[in-house]
Amino acid sequence: MSTYRRITVGDEGGVSLVRFVDKKIVDSGSIEQLGEELNALVTVEKRNMILLNFDGVDFMSSAALNKLITLNNKVKAAAGRLKICGLRAEIKEVFTITRLDRVFDLRKSEADAIEAFKL
Repeated sequence: MSTYRRITVGDEGGVSLVRFVDKKIVDSGSIEQLGEELNALVTVEKRNMILLNFDGVDFMSSAALNKLITLNNKVKAAAGRLKICGLRAEIKEVFTITRLDRVFDLRKSEADAIEAFKL
């Protein structure tokens, strides 16, 4: 298992539960590192059932959205599923404005998202 600086990774019934270390995901260097760590989950660790929990993230720049899109594509290519939960209203609005709410499976709570993996 890899060591990460921008995320923590746990396991919940076969689902990789990812939480973010930073409250604000804005710095370009941090976003690049975050992207590398997220991609390593799929390419190195071969995880393909991933839940990104944004509880504790107060702000995220639009540059970070590109990393999420790339991750989503990698997960789909690995025949997996990606879900997102715990979005603050302000961050969820960005997903809605950019229509990424149609691309990503957004869930209100971690429990709801984990249950959705079972369907």
